[in-house]
Amino acid sequence: MQDRPVAEVRTTCPYCGVGCGVLAKVAANSEVTIRGDPDHPANFGRLCSKGAALGETMGLDGRLLHPEIGGRRAGWDEALDLVASRFSETVAEHGPDAVAFYVSGQLLTEDYYVANKLMKGFIGSGNIDTNSRLCMASSVAGHRRAFGEDVVPGVYADFEEADLIVLVGSNTAWCHPVLYQRMLAARKARGTKIVVIDPRRTATAEECDLHLPLDPGTDVLLFNGLLAHLARRGAVDDDYVATHTNGFAEALALANADAPSVEDVARGCGLRAADLQAFFDAFAATPRTVTVYSQGVNQSAHGTDKVNAILNCHLASGRIGRPGAGPFSVTGQPNAMGGREVGGLANQLAAHMNFDVPADIDRVARFWNAPDIARRPGLKAVDLFRAIGDGKVKALWIMGTNPAASMPDANRVRAALKACDFVVASDVTRTDTTGFADVLLPAAAWGEKEGTVTNSERRMSRQRAFLPLPGEVRADWRIVCDVARRMGFGDAFRFDGPAAILREHAALSAFENEGGRQFDIGHLADIDDDHYRDLEPRLWPARAGGNPERLFSDGRFATPDGRARFVAVRQEGPALPVTADRPLVLNTGRMRDQWHTMTRTGRVPRLAANAPEPAVDLHPRDALANGLRDGDLARIETRFGFARARVRTSDGQRPGHAFLPMHWSGRFAALSGAGALSSPVTDAFSGQPELKHVPARIAREAVAWQAVLLTRRDLRPTGFVHWSRQAVVGGWSYVLTGTETPDQGILLARALLPAMGESLVEYRDRHGLNYRAAMLDGAGSLAEALMVAPVGHLPDAAWLTSLLGSPEPLSMSERRALLSGRAPEAGPSIGRVVCACFNVGVNQLADAAQSGCRSLDAIGQALGAGTNCGSCRSEIRRIVDAYPAQAAE
Repeated sequence: MQDRPVAEVRTTCPYCGVGCGVLAKVAANSEVTIRGDPDHPANFGRLCSKGAALGETMGLDGRLLHPEIGGRRAGWDEALDLVASRFSETVAEHGPDAVAFYVSGQLLTEDYYVANKLMKGFIGSGNIDTNSRLCMASSVAGHRRAFGEDVVPGVYADFEEADLIVLVGSNTAWCHPVLYQRMLAARKARGTKIVVIDPRRTATAEECDLHLPLDPGTDVLLFNGLLAHLARRGAVDDDYVATHTNGFAEALALANADAPSVEDVARGCGLRAADLQAFFDAFAATPRTVTVYSQGVNQSAHGTDKVNAILNCHLASGRIGRPGAGPFSVTGQPNAMGGREVGGLANQLAAHMNFDVPADIDRVARFWNAPDIARRPGLKAVDLFRAIGDGKVKALWIMGTNPAASMPDANRVRAALKACDFVVASDVTRTDTTGFADVLLPAAAWGEKEGTVTNSERRMSRQRAFLPLPGEVRADWRIVCDVARRMGFGDAFRFDGPAAILREHAALSAFENEGGRQFDIGHLADIDDDHYRDLEPRLWPARAGGNPERLFSDGRFATPDGRARFVAVRQEGPALPVTADRPLVLNTGRMRDQWHTMTRTGRVPRLAANAPEPAVDLHPRDALANGLRDGDLARIETRFGFARARVRTSDGQRPGHAFLPMHWSGRFAALSGAGALSSPVTDAFSGQPELKHVPARIAREAVAWQAVLLTRRDLRPTGFVHWSRQAVVGGWSYVLTGTETPDQGILLARALLPAMGESLVEYRDRHGLNYRAAMLDGAGSLAEALMVAPVGHLPDAAWLTSLLGSPEPLSMSERRALLSGRAPEAGPSIGRVVCACFNVGVNQLADAAQSGCRSLDAIGQALGAGTNCGSCRSEIRRIVDAYPAQAAE
């Protein structure tokens, strides 16, 4: 009987803040297929490499399926009773501020809402913060200072209507590739110009019309210079400024003092004056200008000032709330916006109400019937973990995030978690953090849960379940409500499903809201379960007679007097300057095909194939100065910790600067995490830590041997100077290395092999420097392979890797060739994967280029590469340029 597929389910991607619509289909054999939703207004059918691979992340390997207490399996009642009693006892003995929640932009809005309500409304502490603190908190603070409320004024359609798009601190081609494709489409259709302001020559910069590689941290100076230039050029909209804003004179005066001329700004930012002048002139002359900014702006000790420097320029030119014009903060997580809406940050209440407005506290208390509501903000993320380490916070519940890897000064965070009296973790899988938990609670994953998310343009979309809950897994909202009831707050948490939670959330947004708060989804307060099930993507606000798209189009803002506020800002120096001892500036950020700490994407072979090992990017000049070459293992040190990674030289790096991806956690590599190196110094307004500028030094690790282990087993090697692993078809590829002599390295690596008796075949050379081993399973297929050699002498493992992924028994010639590592008959290899969407490798691209495919369009027609999300386009172009066409014979 043939497998019979079920109908497709409309849902939303769980990765970045673009909020792409996804169609998921589950066959009768449980195979999940994914495609973009052509009717969703965020993506119109496009997906990035990560979204396209979602169907490959749905297995149960590594999943938490049952509650655990102290490492042993437990029942839900026992686990929930323990959580509730320990939190209640801690509050009774030490007060409400002795407990905390640390939550995630991966939660759905309904999950977020009940967690915030429990902590702030009924436990009575502001101590709930979110990993969005590391992502967008500076935008939140900047929006509030300028607009009176945390809102993004524009919509994605503005990218298609703009004549100039300015990308600031945003590698959009990798981090938000679907949006970047919309921008490139606008350039092709209407000639839109794209300016990239970024210290690195990223994939985004390689596709733009003008790249301004400014010195890290000088954004305020650049945009102060732009503000002063607008005034000098007569490009200020004087009527708009006079009618709709306050504080312009003060902001301009400080900008003039900070940036007296284009030459001064160029010198201070490390730019060519002619390039800066071209940008200033283009901005002044182009009414339809959108400025898109992201983590390069936010993740800074001065991030809020950077945000306001950008907003000042849009307010001065009146370019806000108009088609094709406005500042646009793009978020990094699928529901960072939803979390901000419900009050998931420690300094917020709920529904865009705030602790610094007494009437807001009273309003939320009355709505929730919560007389013991928190009256002051709680601890922001960095301060929260510092308080845990100091013993002030004694009970912590972590939901859907991995702070042991992702927080700055991660070693200190781990020490705090280890010392904390009581730690609860709700998650879908084991992480670096779950190892510190006294209680583990198995939470529903994407594809299993129901709720809503809000994307970067304020568009609410549904996540829908298309798979049953496995094992004893429960939805986050239910887990929180179950604990709340056990703590004695049952009357406030009698929700029968996520629709009921959304109804209350929507009602709160409209409660005593006469237009003073932009966030208003009151039209959903009476939605029934059937309409909730079928809820279509929609922008907020949606008041009767109002404009549900661009905000502030009428010039009225969410401040007490209805006017936007200019914020006078000035350029400040780095929080931690470089020194003779630490002369490099270390920057962190995303890789193209990975997500957060890789708990989902790290298990997908095609997403691991482009960047299989941790790598630190250096300018060739810095590599030479430090005695480093491509492929060397390097040790990177800051005052907070150290990490190891392979050296990768790149002309796209500024001299004196290094870049280390944020993703590598202890589940995928030994001591390669950026969190251990990152600075806990925070922005004074937002509490967001400085993740883009930390002084560092780098040196070569004197390793003597290296090994590759191919296995079906999920291992965590110990005793090695360095290891990392890559998901491959059929299992894992481990790269191991050490400082011992090669013969000692062989003993260490060989200890990783299982005891399989007669199925083991092995070889060691007469000098004891090279070792090979292989094991077959009962069907004659490759189950294990190990190769050990001195550094630089390890054979390519591509053929053995292909055997691990094949269920077919090996032929006699293949068995004889196993220990050589070379195929008995040479065959084509695709090489390192460049296009993850279509699994196209560098060798295929080189062959196509030499065969006459000399453009991106030609490559796309021949191989498909670069035609989906487009995030590989710049790399494809470099390959084409590097392999000239061969002359016809």
